[in-house]
Amino acid sequence: MPRTLATLAALSAALLAGCATVGTPPAPEAPPSAPPLPRTAEPPPPNVNLSGFPLPYRQGYADGCASASGPQRRDGARFSADANYRTGWQDGLALCRRR
Repeated sequence: MPRTLATLAALSAALLAGCATVGTPPAPEAPPSAPPLPRTAEPPPPNVNLSGFPLPYRQGYADGCASASGPQRRDGARFSADANYRTGWQDGLALCRRR
């Protein structure tokens, strides 16, 4: 009987030790953001043919595509005011997420 009691005490201690916590995990940080392309900069060539699209659309596409695989890159003022940039950004983000 004493051996059973000792085994039970050891098992209980092991179970309780497994439930102990070391500390609280750090709070997640907000994702960093990268600067958008300047208004006059030609974006790098995408993997799709965007010839014939206006420059703001191509810039938005490049920023949206870059946001799909890294920190968000978007010009908030242009996104709100320029429909071509906004549509390009949304298209770039959606298409590059699929890859």
